[in-house]
Amino acid sequence: MGFIINPIAGMGGSVGLKGTDGDAYRLAVERGAKPIAWKRGLEFLNNINTTGFVIYTPIGEMGLNTVKMSIHRDKVVKTYNVCSETTTAEDTKRIVREMIRDGVDIIVFVGGDGTARDICEAVNKETVVLGVPSGVKMYSAVFAVNPKAASRVFEEFIRGNIVIVEREVLDIDEKAFRRDELYVKLHCYLKIPVFENFVQSSKTIAYSGDEEDNKIAIARYVIENMSNDTVYILGPGTTVKTINKLLGIPATILGVDVLYNYKLLVKDAWEKQLIEILDRFNKAKIILSPIGGQGFILGRGNQQISPNVIKRIGRENIVIVSTWSKIRELDYLRIDTGDYELDKLLEGYYPVLVDYNRFIVKKVITVT
Repeated sequence: MGFIINPIAGMGGSVGLKGTDGDAYRLAVERGAKPIAWKRGLEFLNNINTTGFVIYTPIGEMGLNTVKMSIHRDKVVKTYNVCSETTTAEDTKRIVREMIRDGVDIIVFVGGDGTARDICEAVNKETVVLGVPSGVKMYSAVFAVNPKAASRVFEEFIRGNIVIVEREVLDIDEKAFRRDELYVKLHCYLKIPVFENFVQSSKTIAYSGDEEDNKIAIARYVIENMSNDTVYILGPGTTVKTINKLLGIPATILGVDVLYNYKLLVKDAWEKQLIEILDRFNKAKIILSPIGGQGFILGRGNQQISPNVIKRIGRENIVIVSTWSKIRELDYLRIDTGDYELDKLLEGYYPVLVDYNRFIVKKVITVT
């Protein structure tokens, strides 16, 4: 296994920056963001319950530091130097090419869509790749649904029980994303090991007149049932943000907004701001909508709504909304907050508002 970590992947999520490209990394650090990719990588390594493999990995925070903390620390047979003090995309590409020359059977990377794009530019057509999700967005179909699921896929890869398929690497313009504009581009394809439902699909985007009418009906029902004494934390997505539109309130389509008494309390909030709000108000609800094609309601593109935020609000105050066209394509909804115990507590059946005063029941799962 070639094992590589993008050390800054996902740092922008909890502080509302929607990525770490360019100056966003510096701003994330200024806002107090901490590296999380190594934790996701460590969770992946520590849940591999087989011994039939060795590890090729870069030195330092791009791999070796995490491997040394894991139960598989004795499996490292080769390391690679990192040329720059602050790791770059060029480091990733060079190391991946060296891993391929050394004959690794699979490259496992910890990162997001940007990392997947970099790897795409370095691999050949035969290279098998698996992503451990640690980015902010992760719209691509090359990631396991969580680190433990990645461990299971890797185990089945060793046993020969998987199917190798080509999956899309999607990436977005992060500058446009931070302007609240979504430009998703098919960048390339990677060969991915797929086992049961342990690997996610790519994000789908729907455009239709009926879809817009459906969103308006959902938003009307939510607004008519709002309470004056409750804070409403509105997750990303056009379905949820139709609530803002009907109230005449500015919206961050790809971020998190907070409403109170039908007015905007905070626009494009991040984790620290949400916790400060929850310290001030007694009642709060989170309104979420699943990502089309993937089904994630937590842990993809809304890391501002962190485990600390969710624990303060409680499972009973999570409201899920979805258009008919999106929900009918999903067998279940998914969560990947980064807190495994919380994910297990959040599992179960939830009512999903799919039209004006119309609900269906959907199961929320975390795959392990």
